[in-house]
Amino acid sequence: MQTVRAVPTVSALNLRDLGGITLGPGRQVRPGVVLRAGRLGGLDPVDAAAVAALGIRTVVDLRTADERSSAPDSLPPGARLFVADVLGDNPGVTPARFRALLADPVEAERLLGNGKAEEAVAQSYRQLVLSPGAAAAYRAFIDTAADPAARPVLFHCATGKDRAGWGAALLLLILGASRDVVREEFLAVNPVLRAVGRPYVQGFLDAGGDPEIASAIIEVRPRYLETALAAMDERWGGLDGYVRDCLRVPGPTLRRLRSELVVYTGQ
Repeated sequence: MQTVRAVPTVSALNLRDLGGITLGPGRQVRPGVVLRAGRLGGLDPVDAAAVAALGIRTVVDLRTADERSSAPDSLPPGARLFVADVLGDNPGVTPARFRALLADPVEAERLLGNGKAEEAVAQSYRQLVLSPGAAAAYRAFIDTAADPAARPVLFHCATGKDRAGWGAALLLLILGASRDVVREEFLAVNPVLRAVGRPYVQGFLDAGGDPEIASAIIEVRPRYLETALAAMDERWGGLDGYVRDCLRVPGPTLRRLRSELVVYTGQ
């Protein structure tokens, strides 16, 4: 199975083109129209030029107001910013709060030791599905991806793994990808996450921090995606009910997505 193509010169941003992902026999996601990433601030000139060359028209920022204020985006030339704050009504579960604990091994052990780190992150994924604010944000993202005038679209969170990870999973499922393909794509970001997170992790470990806590926070795990999917299945009976009754995406929007974001390879 083919997963998303990392954009090599900006790998530290976890910037990935969803194009090329297999949706079924002879069907793939159209390249160059929807990309996922981490935050876009602080780009060096080479990375900024690489992003500019993608021709992005719309940047969908899934982060909270505090995150946007502390690390504002550097928008590609000609791109407009669209804020779709996933955690606005529940900022206590922001991944940034988990990462902050890597600076305090004692507090991290108290709050997240003995397997509680994975459980806490998994439950944050449940909220990505169940929170009304998250539903509004993901509906806005889907609407934007379906708008030809808005594409190419780049959507991102802080490190491009959790909020952006569920956004990518949701879009791929709508386009017809199997859950196996979605799972493979979801986990494919881990090599970049480990590289980007290495300075934080090493300092945490040098100070006596638990490697399991660091891994649960920095990386994505199968359980995280499975928790989100299970919440979708339990509350709405699967993807169709979630998209129809929770996100309230209109039929014409879904048809436009499936028509314009899919290419046929003839294989």
